[in-house]
Amino acid sequence: MLWLDCPRCGRRPLEEFSFGGEVREVPVSLSDADARDYDEVWIFDNPDGETTERWFHAHGCRRWLTVRRDTTVDQVLEVLG
Repeated sequence: MLWLDCPRCGRRPLEEFSFGGEVREVPVSLSDADARDYDEVWIFDNPDGETTERWFHAHGCRRWLTVRRDTTVDQVLEVLG
């Protein structure tokens, strides 16, 4: 089971959090604003290796966390609050 160290609530199981998406650059190559917004919200890179993601502590303090995670071994590297 994967756990996240919430800066406010302590070590909590992943089931308490909702995935908010990868932290990445806004795609500027698309000229259509609607297509750009769609890509930013719904299209994920799903990289193999280290990635930075946003997680919402839905069943806790209800705050957003930024998490660095290695997707290859499904290990949390750092929680940036």
